[in-house]
Amino acid sequence: MNLRKILTYVEDIHAEGGRPVGPVARTAVVLAVIENPWAGQGFVTDLLPGIDEVAPQLGELLAPRVVEALGAPVEAYGKAAVVGLDGEVEHGSALIHTLKFGDHFRKAANATTLLPAVEKRAVAGGVFDIPLKHITDATVRSHHQSIEVRVPDGPRADEIVIGLAAAAQGRPQARLAPLATEQ
Repeated sequence: MNLRKILTYVEDIHAEGGRPVGPVARTAVVLAVIENPWAGQGFVTDLLPGIDEVAPQLGELLAPRVVEALGAPVEAYGKAAVVGLDGEVEHGSALIHTLKFGDHFRKAANATTLLPAVEKRAVAGGVFDIPLKHITDATVRSHHQSIEVRVPDGPRADEIVIGLAAAAQGRPQARLAPLATEQ
């Protein structure tokens, strides 16, 4: 894996809807900007060798960092892959939609649900939203949220931005009834 840089964002929301949030609502994101392992190779039919090499390294690198940045037990989580213009969305999907990547985060967060994801192709500096859901029950509405992030100089055309996001709580001031009330 050719890593160019790692970015860490922490957002603390102190007020929402004109009211204080207590405790403060914290969300953390860790992003790795890497060289696309399939860049310059034309259409690659078998992505597995690149997946086997890169995905576990990314999961091992990012999962503990996002949990540490959050500084609290993880209640909601998500992932992202943003591919530079010379790559395919499939390249990002290949790295994040494998247990070799995701299980590192599940273990670090004591999670059991699927990790929600965003995958897209974008120019450097493109904005993307990472969706988050509850770590053990994806039907918990209060934890359905997203966080907007960007890498000012990435992904370059031959790069991929891979990210993990974690929240210590649901949305600030969440007040929707449980999904079970509609069934």
